[in-house]
Amino acid sequence: MANVYVEARPKGRPEGSRIDDYVVEGHSDNVLGTFRTQKEGIDWAKARGHHPLVARVRHLNNKKIPDHWRSA
Repeated sequence: MANVYVEARPKGRPEGSRIDDYVVEGHSDNVLGTFRTQKEGIDWAKARGHHPLVARVRHLNNKKIPDHWRSA
């Protein structure tokens, strides 16, 4: 089971600004799918055998730092 990351877009948006959508990305930032909600992205990833991770804190989402992520 590969880790995938469920992230809000747009990336780098100011705190409190609107979230347009969520993407499921692989480790190399390749977008695997785009979804209206975080839950839709998590469910999609699990259905395909992936291990989805979400950011612990929305603006801390460096994929190279495991502490920034938690299992969904």
